[in-house]
Amino acid sequence: MLDVRCVPAFDDNYIWLPGLPGSRRVAIVDPGDAAPVLERLARDGLEPAAILITHHHGDHTGGIGDLTERYDIPVYGPARERIAGLTHPVSDGDTVTLDELGLEFTVLETPGHTRGHVCYFGHGALFCGDTLFTAGCGRLFEGTPQQMHASLSRIAALPEATLLYCAHEYTAANLRFALVVEPDNADIQLRRDEVARRRARHEPTVPAPLLQELKTNPFLRSADPAVIQAAERFAGHPLADGAAVFAVVRGWKDSLD
Repeated sequence: MLDVRCVPAFDDNYIWLPGLPGSRRVAIVDPGDAAPVLERLARDGLEPAAILITHHHGDHTGGIGDLTERYDIPVYGPARERIAGLTHPVSDGDTVTLDELGLEFTVLETPGHTRGHVCYFGHGALFCGDTLFTAGCGRLFEGTPQQMHASLSRIAALPEATLLYCAHEYTAANLRFALVVEPDNADIQLRRDEVARRRARHEPTVPAPLLQELKTNPFLRSADPAVIQAAERFAGHPLADGAAVFAVVRGWKDSLD
């Protein structure tokens, strides 16, 4: 199993530092800001071995330059996107082998939020950037609903115990919307209450196991009868398939944000 340290950044970003238990060597996932990363590395006596980037947005890439000026480490990221400082472009099915860490991740291309977004899967964890959020998913800035639905379906097919490390603390707001879609879903109600308690203690609600997402995340539940019925009521007409249901639910949330 991984030992993953959480580095808060900006208002609600999370930068992740995965490594093996007892090791001082870590990777850095989506360093939008170098300053909190450098502070955490110094505080915990850690040495970075690589940077993993999920997509090109500045709140995920802004710290690359400062970090690579200080550390001579490789930067992995999506081959389909322009990212300053990228040294190792990766594509779907590639394996990222970090020998210094004893870690290996499989690359999953998950377009939708951006055209080239990738996730990194391995050791019981998925670093999913802005494709999947706890109880939600990323906005469709560049991709199509069909692409995002396919990407989320790939994630939904991973082992249910997979821990999902997304890049933002959005769980409470996402659960409020989930209850708009499924007001009678007891799993969502219980999760909402637990998230409220954790946030009151200033604790992160990420990571979360995939199984919990499958029960409470409306964007992974496009085949569930309750979600289908809610989406069709909102749309005012029948919906042909899961991608169409997803598109309506995503548009529904956008209309409320």
